[in-house]
Amino acid sequence: MTKQYFIGVDVGTASARAGVFDAQGTMLASAVDPIKLCLEPGERAESSSADIWRAVCKTVREAVALAGVTPANVRGIGFDATCSLVVLGEGGKPLSISDSTDPSRDIIVWMDHRALEQAERINAGDHAVLAYVGGRISPEMQTPKLLWLAENKPEVFVGAWQFFDLPDFLTWKATGSLARSSCTVTCKWTYLAHEQRWDGSYFRAIGLGALADESFERIGTDIVSPGSPLGNGLTAEAAGELGLVAGTSVGAALIDAHAGGIGTLGAAGGPGTITSRMAYVFGTSACTMASTETAKPVAGVWGPYYDAMVPGLWLSEGGQSAAGAALDHLVTLHPFGAEARDRASAAGLSVPAYLGQLAEATGATLSEIAQLAQGLHVVPEFLGNRAPHANPLAKGVIAGIGMDSTEASLVALYVAGLLGLGYGLRQIIEASSGSGINLEALYISGGAGKSKLVRQLLADSVGVPVAVTSSPEPVLLGSAMLGATAAGAYQALSEAMAQMASTQDVISPSVTHQSFHQKRYGAFVDLQSLAERIRSSEQ
Repeated sequence: MTKQYFIGVDVGTASARAGVFDAQGTMLASAVDPIKLCLEPGERAESSSADIWRAVCKTVREAVALAGVTPANVRGIGFDATCSLVVLGEGGKPLSISDSTDPSRDIIVWMDHRALEQAERINAGDHAVLAYVGGRISPEMQTPKLLWLAENKPEVFVGAWQFFDLPDFLTWKATGSLARSSCTVTCKWTYLAHEQRWDGSYFRAIGLGALADESFERIGTDIVSPGSPLGNGLTAEAAGELGLVAGTSVGAALIDAHAGGIGTLGAAGGPGTITSRMAYVFGTSACTMASTETAKPVAGVWGPYYDAMVPGLWLSEGGQSAAGAALDHLVTLHPFGAEARDRASAAGLSVPAYLGQLAEATGATLSEIAQLAQGLHVVPEFLGNRAPHANPLAKGVIAGIGMDSTEASLVALYVAGLLGLGYGLRQIIEASSGSGINLEALYISGGAGKSKLVRQLLADSVGVPVAVTSSPEPVLLGSAMLGATAAGAYQALSEAMAQMASTQDVISPSVTHQSFHQKRYGAFVDLQSLAERIRSSEQ
């Protein structure tokens, strides 16, 4: 019997990746290529859909070649990407959303906060759809960004042929299908998947009535579940660019963090089930995903979203706008940061990996390494609080720092930042528990979550076991599962989740360090509250 293979494509903030998997979820090869991220004043972030598609095609070709598989044996492909806004004119021509002179910048990246004022105005209204985004909409979501575009670049808004979420842009580019994934439009565009409708009154009330008047043709009228087969598969043009065969099945896409959820939460073995596990996707930002059989609203946590990750289940999505990015930022603030970057580069390591190695070299156990941060506290909300406070105006806090400019003090700051991320995650879990979402384990994925030190300190600071799956690339695997489901290799996405992933390890919280983390968690909450009181008093 001819073996079947499936490709997962993941487009992150700064790179595109592709992986080739067999039907059992074993990765044969992967490839990565950078994409250009343009950061501008005013917390703006922009990129190019043409550049991203170029990188996608390059990585798919390279991964297939490295895997040594025949393109004809690739049965399906799935895509995931950041929840960024893509603006295209007639014929798919890029429309610039930028104040720069670069006409190719047609993407407002997820982390862009130019629509902060628009988000605040929307949140001031009594809109029913806000009940399905945790009570407050975020400037990271698409309707505030669309409103900003309509108000600040009306010629672009009026001239746009389609507004895509980046994952849906990729599937359109691959198949020509305008179908949107229920993941993207439900999580970031206010589509009410449980009622299978857009709320026209919301769009008219906030100033986007034009979209409602045209029956939402530019943001999606055909909404399908993740993994649903799209069109007739790859078009001849896309197949040629990707180095695959025309007609290869393409599954409806996922947001990148949600692909991590799909790639981990159904894993065989390990504690809990899909509905008692929380996915924690730890990358540039961090996302938490918890699935429930019924809607369970959590104040400050996005959702509940129906059919947005696991088809047929409700999703509560939290997270931290800056996670890996927050740790990187801490390094830039420290006097030894530049030297650390040079040393890490010479060792062929990322800066966090380098600092983690230094921490482990102290001879302390992984749990004891937390003691390096004694007296030093970090609330790493440099890009606001995504959950559970839904406060995009929040800023980071560092307390207890002195004038020590040594490498050791930088390691201590890194550890304090990592613990701060853990305590922020703990807040999300406590808020979820208060709404009846009881969790038995965290299933971790994402580049920043590969470190054993990170896994142990998260388990200790949160107080919940952290599980790791056997796949080295669970986000890519999640996307490959979309392709496998679309190709009919599995009858449902939930079946692919159970058959293509397995639990490799479970890291338990340290019992002897509970008191230490309880005290630090109290300090974290106090600093967070004090910072908000100070900010509010200065308005």
